[in-house]
Amino acid sequence: MAEESAMDRFCGSEFWNSSLSWWTEDPDLTPCFEQTALVWTPCAFFWLFMLFDFWYLKASLDKNIPWSKISIAKLLFTIGLLVITILDLIMAFVKKGGDSELPRYSLDVWGPIIKIATFLLVLLFIPLNRKFGVQTSGCQFMFWFLFVILSIPRCRTEARAHQQRNEILDSNQEEIPDYSWEEYQFVSFFIFYAFACVMLFLNCFSDAMPRQTKYKRGPNEIPELSASFLSRITYRWFDSMALKGYRNPLEEDDLWDLRPQDSCKEVMPTFAYYWNKNVRKNYKQAAQTSEPKAQFANGKVSFENPQGNGRKKGMASIMPPIYKSFGGIFLFGSFFKLIADVLTFAQPQVLSLIIGYVEAFETTPQPEWKGILYSVLLFVLASIQTFILAQYFHRMFIVGLRIRTALINCIYRKALRISNAARKESTVGEIVNLMAVDAQRFMDLTTYLNMLWSAPLQIGLALYFLWQELGPSVLAGLAVMIIMIPLNGFIASRIKTYQIQQMTYKDKRVKLMNEVLSGIKVLKLYAWEPSFEKQVLDIRDKEIATLRSTAYLNASTSFLWSCAPFLVSLVTFATYVLIDENNVLDAKKTFVSLSLFNILRFPLTMLPMLITNLVQTQVSVKRINKFLNSEELDPNNVQHDKSRPHPIIIENGHFSWGDEDETTLKNISMEVPKNNLVAIVGTVGSGKSSVVQAILGEMEKISGSVNTVGRLAYVPQQAWIQNATVRDNILFGKAYDRKRYNRVIDACALRTDIEILSAGDLTEIGEKGINLSGGQKQRISLARAVYNDADLYLLDDPLSAVDAHVGKHIFEEVIGPKGMLKNKTRVLVTHGITFLPQVDNIYVMKAGQVSENGTYAQLLKNKGAFADFLIQHLQDGEEEEEDLNQIKRQLSENAEPELLAPIEKAIKLARTESLSDSISVTSADSLMGRGSLRRRARRQESYDSAASAASLKRKQEVEGKLIETEKSQTGGVEFAVYKHYIKSVGIFLSVATLVLNFAFQAFQIGSNIWLTQWSNDKEVETNTAKRDMYLGVYGAFGFAQVISFIGAVFLVNIGGLIGANKIFRQLLRRILGAPQEFFDMKPRGRILDRLSNDVYKLDVVLPDLLRVFNAQAYRVLATIVVISISTPIFLAVIVPIGFIYYFAQRFYVATSRQLMRLESVSRSPIYSHFGETVTGVSTIRAYTVEDRFIEESDNKVDKNQVCKYPSLIANRWLAIRLEMVGNLIILFASLFAVLGGQSNPGLVGLSVSYALQVTQTLNWLVRMSSDIETNIVSVERIKEYGETKQEAAWELEEDKKKPKNWPADGRVEFSNFQVRYREGLDLVLRGVSFNISGGEKVGIVGRTGAGKSSLTLALFRIIESAGGKIIIDGEDIAQLGLHMLRSRLTIIPQDPVLFSGSLRANLDPFDVKTDEEIWKALELSHLKAFAKGLTSGLNHEISEGGDNLSVGQRQLVCLARALLRKTKVLVLDEATAAVDLETDDLIQKTIRSEFKDCTVLTIAHRLNTIMDSDKVIVLDKGQITEFASPTELLDNPKSAFYSMAKDANLV
Repeated sequence: MAEESAMDRFCGSEFWNSSLSWWTEDPDLTPCFEQTALVWTPCAFFWLFMLFDFWYLKASLDKNIPWSKISIAKLLFTIGLLVITILDLIMAFVKKGGDSELPRYSLDVWGPIIKIATFLLVLLFIPLNRKFGVQTSGCQFMFWFLFVILSIPRCRTEARAHQQRNEILDSNQEEIPDYSWEEYQFVSFFIFYAFACVMLFLNCFSDAMPRQTKYKRGPNEIPELSASFLSRITYRWFDSMALKGYRNPLEEDDLWDLRPQDSCKEVMPTFAYYWNKNVRKNYKQAAQTSEPKAQFANGKVSFENPQGNGRKKGMASIMPPIYKSFGGIFLFGSFFKLIADVLTFAQPQVLSLIIGYVEAFETTPQPEWKGILYSVLLFVLASIQTFILAQYFHRMFIVGLRIRTALINCIYRKALRISNAARKESTVGEIVNLMAVDAQRFMDLTTYLNMLWSAPLQIGLALYFLWQELGPSVLAGLAVMIIMIPLNGFIASRIKTYQIQQMTYKDKRVKLMNEVLSGIKVLKLYAWEPSFEKQVLDIRDKEIATLRSTAYLNASTSFLWSCAPFLVSLVTFATYVLIDENNVLDAKKTFVSLSLFNILRFPLTMLPMLITNLVQTQVSVKRINKFLNSEELDPNNVQHDKSRPHPIIIENGHFSWGDEDETTLKNISMEVPKNNLVAIVGTVGSGKSSVVQAILGEMEKISGSVNTVGRLAYVPQQAWIQNATVRDNILFGKAYDRKRYNRVIDACALRTDIEILSAGDLTEIGEKGINLSGGQKQRISLARAVYNDADLYLLDDPLSAVDAHVGKHIFEEVIGPKGMLKNKTRVLVTHGITFLPQVDNIYVMKAGQVSENGTYAQLLKNKGAFADFLIQHLQDGEEEEEDLNQIKRQLSENAEPELLAPIEKAIKLARTESLSDSISVTSADSLMGRGSLRRRARRQESYDSAASAASLKRKQEVEGKLIETEKSQTGGVEFAVYKHYIKSVGIFLSVATLVLNFAFQAFQIGSNIWLTQWSNDKEVETNTAKRDMYLGVYGAFGFAQVISFIGAVFLVNIGGLIGANKIFRQLLRRILGAPQEFFDMKPRGRILDRLSNDVYKLDVVLPDLLRVFNAQAYRVLATIVVISISTPIFLAVIVPIGFIYYFAQRFYVATSRQLMRLESVSRSPIYSHFGETVTGVSTIRAYTVEDRFIEESDNKVDKNQVCKYPSLIANRWLAIRLEMVGNLIILFASLFAVLGGQSNPGLVGLSVSYALQVTQTLNWLVRMSSDIETNIVSVERIKEYGETKQEAAWELEEDKKKPKNWPADGRVEFSNFQVRYREGLDLVLRGVSFNISGGEKVGIVGRTGAGKSSLTLALFRIIESAGGKIIIDGEDIAQLGLHMLRSRLTIIPQDPVLFSGSLRANLDPFDVKTDEEIWKALELSHLKAFAKGLTSGLNHEISEGGDNLSVGQRQLVCLARALLRKTKVLVLDEATAAVDLETDDLIQKTIRSEFKDCTVLTIAHRLNTIMDSDKVIVLDKGQITEFASPTELLDNPKSAFYSMAKDANLV
């Protein structure tokens, strides 16, 4: 016998005996081993990992768990275990050693002592966990689990020994030995073991809820908080959500509350603490003050200002605070990753054992239990890896989420304090991107970050093991892999340039579509759709060409990666067999190497991706740092010294907008006594608003002092309206007091506006106040200030956007000496000179200085800047008639005689201008109650002519929601959608793709089976020719794989593009052919979303997903086929496994899809709220409501996490379930291979190495299928738009028979014509009949809503007739093609719409006229001089919407269009306010001369323009009330026309 080891002496028996344990048919362990190693392992584990338990106690947010059945049971059973173990120790002293013949060994003493110590520790944790509110402990669960599992061998040993003892006792020997000690041990062990099993069972459940929690735990709390350890690692707690999501689509209310640890309230203080420390380190401070840890003082976190602390050492970076705040969890996760990486490499080692077992089957068969052991070992390794990886990813996601939360909130808080100079450096969009893109990037990176050390580690380990198998020839394979990396890098950079190109085309396309949609009505009137369709399609073709190049490149990269493993193995094996005659490939070498190569593939793919990701994140870090380090507003710009005499005082102030050298305001001195009203006036750009900003502290103070006392309210010049209800905008965070609220609304003249809004003051206002008119926004902004009840009011020109009579009302009710604010201190910047006599003091600004100040009377006497200002102001002629009279009155009282002359002159001038404007067709405002919901300057535009106020009211009710709401898709996608997509791609391409993918897998299996053949062939060792034949065929298989794979990828990409293009063209054609009402119902943004976002998904996202999905699906099939070839019995297991898989997948897809939708819905409010804050930051600062906004932002971020967190968990939930399915496949594949008596080692190696990969593939497959379902929705949405109702055909066959010059005379006849805007609305024209002979000039007048515009729209068939007909030159227009009709009529529309492009394209988009004709038209429309003056002449680029031309010039361009077209019928929809008088005269002159022999229909808003027409049609409520010549009507004082003319001072 070998000499005794220390352990043998310790136990008094043998510690390890390999012939007993390994080289035997019936393995067993020695009692010593069972009682030492197998007991001490779990104890050591517990002592080691107990530190984590202590950490959890410290980190717990809760306290005080009440006693429950579970905790009492745990306590009792642990005490029971202690008692038994102490008894063991006592019995050892009683029964052994001393007088008894049994010697006492160290084990008998130390064994129980170690157990007693461990159980005492376990016992200690029971009250500790209760006290600190820890409901479950992973460390304890693992301890009991290991303890129970590792005690199983001893159960077997004890049971066997007991049986042997009984046999001896029954055998009637004379000397019956004394078995009392053994019997005692037997009984005590089994009671002990039973107790241990009960403890394991108790540890599967978590304890009761804690009584004291830091955050209130609602009924909706996330189950994870009180889930047991077992439930946490298997994600069983998520089952309820998965089930709910599977039964019906999840809604927001179904989601759980956020875990308190992830909420802003927990994340921010930690981050702020480290950020502030970092700031202090980087910016040396004058006085070193120590700061306590950032607490939530009533919910506030303060970030220090990097600029405020004296000298700068460097930029404070966000990285150190991130490491320090979140590094702990990250490192813990990395530890998991390390274990998982090491386990990955254990699998090929076990595989080699299994192959060895099968190889030895025929020569020297090993006992069967070893084969089973290997299979189970493989399964256990894979399962441990599954659980560990799930925890790893979970940790990483949490870190990512928290970093994102911290950054978003940090950026938000900074944005509220940043100085104006720093803000100017970047646009609002860029600042919002910091949050949307850069903060998001961190989240995407955290999961990969560990690859930095993990990838090199994996590559190193793989090479080490490969070297052991194949020696130096590994280097050949490695070389191939390394060559691949730069190749890939090169292709990736090419792809990137193509992507940038494609994005620019996409932007161009979307911009053009945006213009088309905004000017769609004009396009229809001119019949210009085909020209624009062609322009869009031209851009689209370029885009497709770029996408096609990208597709070729993509095909090559994916080819590189998917064929890389094959090439590598080919090169390596070839090198290996060719270097040396003696090198022979056997099954073990082949398949262990293959599985190692497969492991290598992942880190090599990841590295290049990781590097680009890192570079991008580096850029993001720089951008965020720059923003967080930018300058903040100096809080000392404004003092608040209560001892000063007046509430607002500025003394010798010099101010700038942050540019040191440039002073905007100089020598400003100003005081505003309490309760006074002070006005600031001056010409444009004289610095009026800047003074207000200086008082607010928004400007940098260079010298002097500003002092304010009391709370401020501020009304900016550009009203800032939040995306909330009208009421919320006015209350602005104050409590609702009904009486006060109603007073404010009446005073600010908002009552009528609110009554018109569908839901009253609870109507939601779109972003930036999109559904309000300028005046309404301004009044709401004013109401907000009045309701706020502050002490000081800064009003920056609040009356500029409102009509004159409203302005007067507001001044009297709110601002003036009798208004609501009469007891407040007010500063008013104003242009309205009517109110100046009523203010207490006036400051006149000139070029950034106060030129004079005093009361109205004093200033007029001075004849200084103020008088100049008055005269200049009058000449601008913005005043209404009545105001002019008032001004004249005030002046005659105060002014000097020599001043009066120039002022009188100015007044006269102003009067003549305003006359022509004051049209009296009952002011549109009174009917619409000033500003209906979709109020446009061009009220005529959409359905305003609904004949009566009643139908108008009804229309508003329908529009109570802003606009018809978008249906969020719920549930699955119908098969019809897939069919539609496949049809668009083409049946042939679709089938070919499938066939090629099938071929690829077939060749791959072929090459692998060939390898097994080769490795099993013993002749190869001697016969080199045969070896070369094997090598050659292996290579050929590889070549076939490459060809089929490239084909498959290529076809998917090209097919996807063909499909996308087809669907896009169809969509475009259907949208352009949709009737006008379609565009009135659908907001432009939503239509654009279809054309940009959804089309992008069809172009880029879907083909990619489909390709991967195809490949993975075939891969799973291939795995099943290969395993079934090697062990046919495997097919029996496939069915139940398939079931499990299918269910997990269905549950997951339903839940995950809905969670992703909810997440994206909850994400945009964060950014839009931020964008809103950045634009309104000066208002927020003025009202000092920063804290409320910060809280709102925090809540929005938390709400987004509420949706985000479950969708991350859903991924883990699925991964665990699918990977366990995969692990079962591994288990059965290897078990059957071992038990089925399979004697072909190659096949076994093949089937197990395929099985090892299946988990990854299954996981991908489900991800892809769910992504495809999420993205195919785009096809569904486009399809829905592609099936919209269309207007009548553009061209008809009969049109060609019509004469070329139709209409030759221009006779227009309406007979009993009726029309309505949409089904179910009232008629707008009710049986109109009249005749116009060719060449007559006819004016059409009537009040707003009488149906004037409807008449023209009907003439062009923008709205189709509901009865009766219109006949032009004997042709019923309803029988013509739309383009035939519209191209033969000419219209000069009310609002001049121009499109971006050359001037020429705007006049003649079809390019059919010669240059001479165009210049002629320009000359007649008085634009020739302008066009000649342009450098590029007719090719002058016009910007979007014609912004680089004045409104008058735009109107003239429309005239030129009409002149170019020159048809027999001209419709003139008169511009209301757009044109100045001069332009108007030009247009009238040209029309009279150029169109003298045409029929002209004029819709008049100003009567003087139609006084010389042949006939006048007066419309009222959709019917003709008068039709005669103007002179005839004017002779009759009773006619409606006469009363209108009288109102307009024309008679």
